[in-house]
Amino acid sequence: MAPDCDLFCSVVDNFGDIGVCWRLARVLAQAHGWQVRLWVDAPQALARIKPRGAVVPGVRVMHWRDDMPACVPAPCVIEAFACALPADFVAAMARCDMPPRWINLEYLSAEDWVEGCHGLPSRDPVTGLTKHFFFPGFTARTGGLLRERDLFARRDAWRAAQHERPEESFKRLGMQPRDDALQLSLFSYESTALASLLDALRDRPRPTQLWVPEGRSLAALSGLLAQPLAAGNTAGRGTLSVHALAFMDQDDYDALLWHCDANIVRGEDSFVRAQWAARPMLWQAYAQDDAAHLPKQEAFVERYAAGLDALHAANLRTLHAGLNGGATTGPLPWGAWLDSLPELTLHAAVWADQLAAQADLASQLVLFNQTPI
Repeated sequence: MAPDCDLFCSVVDNFGDIGVCWRLARVLAQAHGWQVRLWVDAPQALARIKPRGAVVPGVRVMHWRDDMPACVPAPCVIEAFACALPADFVAAMARCDMPPRWINLEYLSAEDWVEGCHGLPSRDPVTGLTKHFFFPGFTARTGGLLRERDLFARRDAWRAAQHERPEESFKRLGMQPRDDALQLSLFSYESTALASLLDALRDRPRPTQLWVPEGRSLAALSGLLAQPLAAGNTAGRGTLSVHALAFMDQDDYDALLWHCDANIVRGEDSFVRAQWAARPMLWQAYAQDDAAHLPKQEAFVERYAAGLDALHAANLRTLHAGLNGGATTGPLPWGAWLDSLPELTLHAAVWADQLAAQADLASQLVLFNQTPI
């Protein structure tokens, strides 16, 4: 069957790019009935986030190589994160009787300027084809956030099941949570703030289980704890237990976020999924040259903290700055953040519901593709 969409993904670093693209392809197929060709230049990255196999009816995964086969472009071509389509493919687009709708799916940002740039056209100087910029975002004047239609129902059902059948729920995740312990997940990049986080958790009256999937944050903690950590290992410090988890399937990682009382996340894919989890969260953006990631982080915190009192909002600003390498004064307020988790949990639920009231990213893409320009 001819595809409805060619979705191109270049894996720049880690797994966020392919994570977003795989979720998008899956939603387009399952919720909108599209046939999607997902072109990825590093299939091994997709295999890491879908170790049980990337198989979804309506999605065909293609290896994007220099010698990729000639094919007729789909009516919708999505260039994820300005990955630059192959010249031969763009030439094939130009030869189509009806040129495809060419969309550059941009990175997520909460900055104000995104609203003014969302949907803007750009003409390709070689072919004359028009490309449109599509910006995910947090307001009605952006492309929204990626979300499955049944996501909240699955989240709430999983939480109910984890209390009824905890052994079933956690066996696949490699976890044995304690009922008396605070549950915290960490999936970040390296940061000097991690040392003070460990110190704060070590001295808490209530025990904490810190769940850390394999990756850069686990390597960083291994150095801080002076103890090599691999999947299945545990390290203790005071009332803190650090549990190393195997690198997870995307859906299993969702379940980890749903389970934990709070989550520290990174990048874009885990950033969005943590918000849908409706739990308190801290976000470490992907570090960019000249600290260009700091305005993105600050813009998000200003939106996210708008409904909080001044003290909670100030603590979130300081912790995000510390995680992201921004300027801070004095020690990071980990203790105050942990003490305020009950209030922040209520806020996180309201935030998730507010975001869900907007049209989701895939639905907006489909509508945009159908709208005459």
